[in-house]
Amino acid sequence: MRHGAVSSLASYRNRNVICYYSGWLQRSSSPDIAICDNDMNGLMNALHGLDRKRGLDLVLHTPGGDLAATEAIVSYIKSCFGSDVCAIVPQLAMSAGTMVACSCKKIVMGRQSSLGPTDPQLGGVAAGGVVEEFEHAVDEVGENPASAALWAQIIGKYHPTFLGDCKKAMDMSRSVVSDWLRGNMLNGEAEGSEKVEKIIETLCDHRSSAMHNRHFSSQQLSDLGLKIEMMEDDDDLQDLILTVHHAFMISFQKSGSVKIIENDRGACWIINSAG
Repeated sequence: MRHGAVSSLASYRNRNVICYYSGWLQRSSSPDIAICDNDMNGLMNALHGLDRKRGLDLVLHTPGGDLAATEAIVSYIKSCFGSDVCAIVPQLAMSAGTMVACSCKKIVMGRQSSLGPTDPQLGGVAAGGVVEEFEHAVDEVGENPASAALWAQIIGKYHPTFLGDCKKAMDMSRSVVSDWLRGNMLNGEAEGSEKVEKIIETLCDHRSSAMHNRHFSSQQLSDLGLKIEMMEDDDDLQDLILTVHHAFMISFQKSGSVKIIENDRGACWIINSAG
């Protein structure tokens, strides 16, 4: 059923389709749910033999993952299809998954779909939160030196170079998303630079998003300046996309798989819960 659903979507769109799906909603404790360098093998398998002139629809359902792996994956996809990549988000593409979506020329979403903040996490800790806390400590100690002992205990828990690593990760995240938006989705757009800055300040800034698992709706993202197309505008397309999505959800529920990368020609790469 899953193979047929992906093939039907490709036929309707007359484009290549690759589905990049994580089973994190079913098996959140698995170490294989996140975007990682090993996923490149699945993408190589999915991209092999595709007609590059037909463009690519990339169906995303992921909690995000490693920033360096994400950058390499986007670079690889761009080397194959240039700017002719459309992201389709049936439900959730969070964190680094949002970054992948921002690298595309447009994003197809539904009323139920969400993207998430792209502020980086180091060891499960928000890099922006660490920097914000440190800056707050500096300000408070400057105003009240007696608080230095208390803050020393908190800041002292950071390992050497951790604060610097947090700042570098924040800078890289903002730079990557900015470059991808300027180079594709918002390339040549009127007031494109202003839109990019607005998107960056909302999605990449921990102070704006507040929670790393915050959900941004299609309307919120469109208001920021992202190019969002609604699947509800085409009933047939909506049915095809949601059939694909539900087929993958059933696959995760009825098997031990935690990640599936599959194209419309049936090439399928699966990681199960045992690795």
